[in-house]
Amino acid sequence: MKINNNMASSSTKVSMKLLIDTKNQKVLFAEASKAVVDFLFNLLCLPIGTVVKLLSANGMVGSLGNLYESVENLNQNCMLPEQTKDVLLNPRAQSSSTEIAGFLTQNNANDDTGTKLYMCPNRCFHVTYDKTTRCPSHHLTYMTYEVAVVGNRVAENKVSNIKGGFVKDVITFMVMDDLVIQPMSTISSITLLNKFNVKEIGTLQEKVVEMGMDEGIKLLKASLQSKMVLTSVFLKKRN
Repeated sequence: MKINNNMASSSTKVSMKLLIDTKNQKVLFAEASKAVVDFLFNLLCLPIGTVVKLLSANGMVGSLGNLYESVENLNQNCMLPEQTKDVLLNPRAQSSSTEIAGFLTQNNANDDTGTKLYMCPNRCFHVTYDKTTRCPSHHLTYMTYEVAVVGNRVAENKVSNIKGGFVKDVITFMVMDDLVIQPMSTISSITLLNKFNVKEIGTLQEKVVEMGMDEGIKLLKASLQSKMVLTSVFLKKRN
């Protein structure tokens, strides 16, 4: 599956095959492609602010949601002149993560915040990510002069090898219920069936599930709360 690099929509889907123990109503493991594994690994790249933003509207547990809401409600006048609330509320993930899991973060390709630097036309030594920022030295002047960021370009070259994801396309992976991931093989599958003490093969069922925006958020939330992530997302009935 190829995700549009310009803008991934919420309708983007990836799929994986679950092996379910119907007797105990538990996902034993999932057979997953590169797209799924790249998405799961990409969760480690998401800025904490993005995680909070995604989960706040979906019943986030704990106090980080309150911290996020505090920034939302804070008057911009309380911020330093060179800072905007958007830096905290909408932090930018690295380029590889936005390409791999765009259907989760839903980044707007027209949003330049965090990708360019701007300075005062008077060539002060202040820079900002937001060109609507007023210069601290020339308070009536907006910092609209775009400057080249050599450091970021060097960094982009360094991570260019992972822009296509993290794992190889030729490998099929096994994703455990607790998100332990390893290459899949016949031997490893048999070993797991013995580990789970599966005596009756007839109680096992295969089920192909799709992951989109909703499932992505549920997986993110479940990964912070449970050791039975796949079971809780794809098998548990909604309250």
